[in-house]
Amino acid sequence: MHRQKQITVMKKDIKYCQSCGMPLVGDVHGTNADGSESEEYCTYCYRGGKFMIDCTMEEMIDHCSQYYGAYNEISHANLTRDEFVAQMRELFPQLKRWRK
Repeated sequence: MHRQKQITVMKKDIKYCQSCGMPLVGDVHGTNADGSESEEYCTYCYRGGKFMIDCTMEEMIDHCSQYYGAYNEISHANLTRDEFVAQMRELFPQLKRWRK
């Protein structure tokens, strides 16, 4: 029997961090250089107008892959780490920070 795969779907009514793809809901917005709230990045990726991690897209995917368990819990998915990484490899090139 094939297990149904959870597919990342970004909802139109929610903003997502344009670096890591995390939903920007609640108190997770990063800050711009002037101290104002960033509308594009989360606090884990962007503070004071600077990215917290200087990395490539692939390094960011590797960093974020450690949170696949939390993703599964929140989204009620059952992805393996490899499946989670595969989804990020599809999603991340669409995010502002990683677009070419």
